[in-house]
Amino acid sequence: MITNVEQVQTQNIMQHLTAVPYDVTRHTLYCAADLYQGYDPDQPETFHTCHDSRVYQHFLSTGKQLPDVAESLARTLHDHGIHAALTDFLLQHNPLRCVGIMGGHALLRTDPMYRAIVLISKRLTEQGFLMLSGGGPGAMEATHLGAWLAGRSQADTDDALQMLQPYPSFHDDGWLSSAFRVMQKYPLARLQSTNYKFESLGIPTWLYGHEPSTPFATHIAKFFENSIREDSILTLAFGGLIYAPGSAGTMQEIFQEAVQNHYLSFGFSSPMIFLGRQYWTEEMPAYTFLTHLVETGKYKNLLLTLSDDTEDIINTLLEFQTKMKNTNN
Repeated sequence: MITNVEQVQTQNIMQHLTAVPYDVTRHTLYCAADLYQGYDPDQPETFHTCHDSRVYQHFLSTGKQLPDVAESLARTLHDHGIHAALTDFLLQHNPLRCVGIMGGHALLRTDPMYRAIVLISKRLTEQGFLMLSGGGPGAMEATHLGAWLAGRSQADTDDALQMLQPYPSFHDDGWLSSAFRVMQKYPLARLQSTNYKFESLGIPTWLYGHEPSTPFATHIAKFFENSIREDSILTLAFGGLIYAPGSAGTMQEIFQEAVQNHYLSFGFSSPMIFLGRQYWTEEMPAYTFLTHLVETGKYKNLLLTLSDDTEDIINTLLEFQTKMKNTNN
């Protein structure tokens, strides 16, 4: 028999599920228009009252960790719906052609590495790859900017980069508005021969809600639970991962991916490509350490590449595609 106390608790939970500033029944991925609903690029202050900001403020006020039962249920329902939508979206893509780029959120738009990531992502998208990232600023934004500019000329790409450079950091007031202006000037292109629409997938989290989600990602799977989000990025990039310079988060992702490849968790190992020879051998010698682990037999099955050359990186990913195709035939 349900007691009066249990009835009240149930009513309170149901009321909470309808009162939260996000849709607990959502079953589609986000896009920039969804997350930034209410934001006007001509009025930067509206960022603080747009949908994404309101959800983040609610997230902070109800507790990043261990919220009450009603809020925990609401977040779980939301994330379940996003996960289901993500699964449906990925059914439309060849998993072996999903490639992720990991790197620091602090990478400036004026940094040559930012441009290098844009060009790599653009080329790969044009060749039918689906580019993934953590969906935030810095190296993540560069990933989706490159995918957004796929099919456009080098002159268009140079102009888009120039439009963004006056606001190099996501801390700058014009960071978000300049992105929307680039999107307005250069709408998403299609491959004329097949009418194929270029897409990319960002997977951010409200745990790092102080880092705005890049609007350049055409599809955004934003989660409350960072553990689900983090695992999803690394798991879905069956075609390989490119590591641009980053700090603690990027280091975590490197070794988390190394574990999956070492144990062949999904039946095969994917390329781990380190972009930035000096950075990954001197400043943050993760590549040096991993090669040592492989040479001494501590780690197995790692497909490691270190390069500063964008063509070398693209060719490495294409060679892996050929290898997997031949293996499956």
